[in-house]
Amino acid sequence: MSQLSWLPCARWVRTYNGDTFKNDMVAAIIVAIMLIPQSLAYALLAGLPAEIGLYSSILPLVFYALFGTSTTLSVGPVAVASLMTASALASVAAQGTADYLSAAVVLAGLSGLILLISGVFRLGFMASFLSHSVVSAFISASAIVIALTQIRHITGAQFDDESLFGMFKALTSSGVEVNISTTVIGLSVLTYLWLIRSRGKSLLVYLGVSDKTASLVVKSAPVLAVILTITVTALYSLDASGVAIVGKIPEGLPSLGLPTISIELVKTLFVPACLISIIGFVESISVGRTLGAKKRQRIDENQELIGLGTANLASSFSGGFPVTGGFSRSVVNFDAGAVTQASSIFAAIFIALVSVFLTPYLYSLPKATLAATIIVAVLGLVDLSVIRKTWDYSKSDWLAVMLTLSMTLIFGVEIGVSCGVLVSLCLHLYRTSRPHIAEVGLVDGTEHFRNVVRYKVTTLPDILSLRVDESLFFANASALEEKVLSEIFSRDEISHVVLVFSAVNEVDYSALEVLELLNNQLYEQGICLHLSEVKGPVLDKLRATDFLAHLSGYIYLTQFSAFKDIASRLGESQSLNV
Repeated sequence: MSQLSWLPCARWVRTYNGDTFKNDMVAAIIVAIMLIPQSLAYALLAGLPAEIGLYSSILPLVFYALFGTSTTLSVGPVAVASLMTASALASVAAQGTADYLSAAVVLAGLSGLILLISGVFRLGFMASFLSHSVVSAFISASAIVIALTQIRHITGAQFDDESLFGMFKALTSSGVEVNISTTVIGLSVLTYLWLIRSRGKSLLVYLGVSDKTASLVVKSAPVLAVILTITVTALYSLDASGVAIVGKIPEGLPSLGLPTISIELVKTLFVPACLISIIGFVESISVGRTLGAKKRQRIDENQELIGLGTANLASSFSGGFPVTGGFSRSVVNFDAGAVTQASSIFAAIFIALVSVFLTPYLYSLPKATLAATIIVAVLGLVDLSVIRKTWDYSKSDWLAVMLTLSMTLIFGVEIGVSCGVLVSLCLHLYRTSRPHIAEVGLVDGTEHFRNVVRYKVTTLPDILSLRVDESLFFANASALEEKVLSEIFSRDEISHVVLVFSAVNEVDYSALEVLELLNNQLYEQGICLHLSEVKGPVLDKLRATDFLAHLSGYIYLTQFSAFKDIASRLGESQSLNV
């Protein structure tokens, strides 16, 4: 593999100039301002100390910048991966313990290895097997779960059972005590962030601020909430009144080193690491492609696996937890004018400076502020319109969406995403095992053949022309055999069967055996089997076998020539308008 393939950053490093530096620097400052409160909040969501969020936002950005192909994707902690991390670690150790933190670091390393190995073996195509509607349902359900789990931080309430049903039962009873100061802070920040997000941009534009600047100001709004609530909490010593705060955050950069690994821990975390890797990759590749299309840049899915893999390994080596590409940060990075991944490197430097010099000022940061930040961020991920859209378009897709939604809400993210992956694969296998096979006829006055159900066409009772609209393989070849046999059993006059292979890109060995068996069955009944419009690669493979030597009929270049020739043999060409 060439250097450019392994190190995509070489493409933009060679042409880097002063103007690009200015654009990247401005974007980096804006993204860093947004990323700092998000990193702290998502560490809280993952059940980890706040500084771990900062650690996970330094080296991962640098390594993705070196190995990723998107020039604007911003990597770091994200809501869904943080929730999945907390879910995976819940069965390993108690939150707040050294074992819990160690397991988070191992989880990041495992996720990184899985992604990296997948990239090396070019398995990026596997993301296509995960239905977009299923992913959307899973992310929406996860966002709802995330928002509901933050209620305890917003209100300061303590729940004996932190499951969704347990919290709902507790909130509807009279036994839960809330902290008034915490609730005021949480609801105030929540209201402020919601208003600034829904009305802030239009207000700023009305006041004469440019659309681009207004958008960036709105994205940076959580920083003001952080500053104000820190100030109020510190001035009035609200922590003494029961307001939960972040507390002391260690100053300095994370120490580098390999995590402590045990075989048992790897076995326990392997499946969650796979699921986090799958969802993280799908989310990242979707964002990368969307932003890349705006710049006419191609995103290499296999190189993205390598980029995300190295980013997660870097997070693990620096004491962080799993990371992936974030939608909101990437959009801000793009809107702020980032030209290259140097903007991510600069953002990492700014976050590192915050870790060294500014962490003491975060001592009085209320957890309610971070919880409100999380809620507002994740509610933008909820898209329940997919339920109606899939119901209108495809009942099977709707069923998959509803199953994924309900399983995630009821049983949690791990079972939800596992169900989503399984449903996606089952839907794919179900659809490909039932290929669309249409009987076609000649459109009068043309050489075109169309579905006899949809068009007024000419057919002959002796000829059965079937167009196969899928590649043939072990799972669907029997469906073709059943279709042909059912037609000839119901129509005694058929003496020729023509299979139109215009849409067939591959015939595997199992399908070849089915074709051979079908050819023999038809021959024994005095029926000739023909093929038409066979693609070159498929024909080459068939020629490498003895199937064509035993074929009772002929191979035709076009369906028109097949129909015309067979009609001529039957003495019915005069009845056709050709």
